[in-house]
Amino acid sequence: MGRKILISLLVCLLSVSFVHGGGSQVQANEMKSMQVGAKSAITIEQSTGRILFEKDAHTKRRIASITKIMTAILAIESGKMDKTVTVSDSILKAEGSAIYLKVGEKIKLSDLVYGLMLRSGNDAAIAIAEYVGGSVEGFATMMNQKAEWIGMENSHFTNPHGLDDSNNHYSTAYDMAILTQYAMKNKDYRKISGTKIHRAPNPNEAWDRVWKNKNRLLTEKYKYCTGGKTGYTKKARRTLVTTASKDGTNLITVTIDDSTDWADHIALYEAGFSQYSMVEVLPEGTIDAIKKGFYKKKAHLRSALVYPLTEEEKEKVEVTYKLQKPKKKWKNEKKWPDKVGTAELKLEGEILYKKPIYLKKEKKTVMETWRHMFMIFAGADRDG
Repeated sequence: MGRKILISLLVCLLSVSFVHGGGSQVQANEMKSMQVGAKSAITIEQSTGRILFEKDAHTKRRIASITKIMTAILAIESGKMDKTVTVSDSILKAEGSAIYLKVGEKIKLSDLVYGLMLRSGNDAAIAIAEYVGGSVEGFATMMNQKAEWIGMENSHFTNPHGLDDSNNHYSTAYDMAILTQYAMKNKDYRKISGTKIHRAPNPNEAWDRVWKNKNRLLTEKYKYCTGGKTGYTKKARRTLVTTASKDGTNLITVTIDDSTDWADHIALYEAGFSQYSMVEVLPEGTIDAIKKGFYKKKAHLRSALVYPLTEEEKEKVEVTYKLQKPKKKWKNEKKWPDKVGTAELKLEGEILYKKPIYLKKEKKTVMETWRHMFMIFAGADRDG
């Protein structure tokens, strides 16, 4: 693999649980020292959650329309995207950006989500909330339940659009990054977020609605951008979440209250892509470094351990294995546990990432199976 990776083995009495998506605070000096105009900002690698850059990332702030990322993923996960929504007069309460829905018109939920994400329609947000959550208040409860499940510890939602109608509606750059990380696992969200133009039927006119995405990073400014959401209110100022991919590396950037957000996102992405690359530290399958004892040829990874590293870090990272002490009852394969430990990726003593280790039964060859069957029958003949 063209790099030095130190490997050690530690057998423990207790199992070590896997922490998914844990980000590291270890950063390349070049990126750490960057200056951005945002009051809060963060850039993370999408698959692992590693933090490449941050500035006041855990400070609670108003977030404006990037709120709609949560609204969109809840609508998508409702399983009702093909259903038709009848628009109520509640949309008349919506201020600011809109897709100009009419009271009583019927529109597919999927088109509402496109209007929400591409044009930041506040009327679409209310229509979605009422249809999916029963009411705006009910939908806000769903938003907060989802935020808690994702691990957004410093967020609270009171509406589906992010307008400044409550002092209790807030999030952080970090929380919005992990929300986006979660949402990007959904193929429908990825498609909608990354759509530049969407055409939707318009029952009130002879022509279709045509919506162009407001995310100029996606439509014109940065060829590696793959999606995101814009936001603005007088109190929150400019907020922006974007995603970008280059050479197999996928990044997420969030800025809050940033008058130079387009330039800041591009600069952070360029630094991230130039300094970090995705490195396969351990391949999928049997862990060859475990050569002795019960775990030999049994301990394995279900997927490769791949992590964003700088060139300098590639030479310094080490992997430590923490495994349960084998139990006597494990002589019976039927009593084997599924997960038996973790592979820990470390840099200068700090744990960057943990990957679960599983037990895998050895598959017998056809010849071994026939030999086993022969011994069983031969033994039966002798006993008879």
